[in-house]
Amino acid sequence: MKQFIILGSTGSIGTSSLDVIETNPGQFKVAGLVAGTSADLMIEQVRKFKPKAVSMNDHAAAKKVHEAVGGKTRVYAGYEGMLELIEDIDADAAINGLVGSVGLMPTLTALESGMDVLLANKETIVMGGPLVMETARRTGKRIVPIDSEMSAIYQCIKGEKHEGIKRLILTASGGPFVDFKKKALESVTLEQALKHPTWAMGTKNTIDSATLMNKGLEVIEASCLFDIPGDRIDVTIHRSSVAHSFVEFIDGSLLCQVSDPDMRLAIQYSMTDPLRLPSEYGGLDFTKPFSLAFEPPDIDRFPCLGLAFRALELGGTAPAVMNGANEQAVESFVDGLIRFQDIPDLVSDVMENHTFIENPTVEELIGTDKESKRTIAAKVRSRVR
Repeated sequence: MKQFIILGSTGSIGTSSLDVIETNPGQFKVAGLVAGTSADLMIEQVRKFKPKAVSMNDHAAAKKVHEAVGGKTRVYAGYEGMLELIEDIDADAAINGLVGSVGLMPTLTALESGMDVLLANKETIVMGGPLVMETARRTGKRIVPIDSEMSAIYQCIKGEKHEGIKRLILTASGGPFVDFKKKALESVTLEQALKHPTWAMGTKNTIDSATLMNKGLEVIEASCLFDIPGDRIDVTIHRSSVAHSFVEFIDGSLLCQVSDPDMRLAIQYSMTDPLRLPSEYGGLDFTKPFSLAFEPPDIDRFPCLGLAFRALELGGTAPAVMNGANEQAVESFVDGLIRFQDIPDLVSDVMENHTFIENPTVEELIGTDKESKRTIAAKVRSRVR
């Protein structure tokens, strides 16, 4: 049986991963679980899946988990505890379902500890793509993408020569505001932004989908994962979310992976690759109509997508600055401190004024992330006074 450490086990990707494990008895085993503050759900997961160890980022939550299950399960606490668990527990792969820049060091630690990484945390690659890919090459471990768009490309290029790839086309649902006029976006609410039309995701990813920053992050991720420059990556709006990205080849052929929008299919594929197992998740019902319509994105209404292409072009610390600024801006929007349309304005301002480093170390990337967040927080405070 393949053994997995699941990072972010109480979140959307984590619970979906555990669902895949539960519905494939005898195939997979949970070696470790990592979460933030959801102690009660973690206790349920420990009792059901019996991992060797768990870690909670929140120390109070870790104490509660330890009191409930600590007799048979080792319990770690805090950020350092998460990294210690990854180093201490033997597993075949780590499923990284964490949200935000916190996912970078666990990814590097898992690779250095001899594990493959099944990656849903796109911010890992956005922040430190060159470092992550070099670590994977040096350790001989694999990075297998979980995001539906990255999984689609990963599947479509298998067996193909890299020089035969002409471009990548990432599909985007367009989010809840795809038909909103620019003026209408100035007054949208958090409740509206969280109503994604096709995917059930956590708060941060759902807001990113509404601004199209999520697709911008995926542009950077795809460029790093598949070694394709940004000028050969396009984005198309595909509202029904059944086509999960295309690969166009130099002869004009297009390959696309098509399935029902259910993250469990991509998760299961990443866990079984290069093999496939039967699945209940992805099949389409061809007795019912579904749309394969596509349309271009509007960068004027959704400038975050353009910011991501710019960050990719600049390289160095630019993607990390953009990512950190966006994380803090999204948090400020969720907290009701700024408007939806303030998110791209704040991110753009920080990108234009940061101190650029062309070949950053991991410490410089983490420092850049923290500084961009502090800058956004200061700007938000000055606005609300």
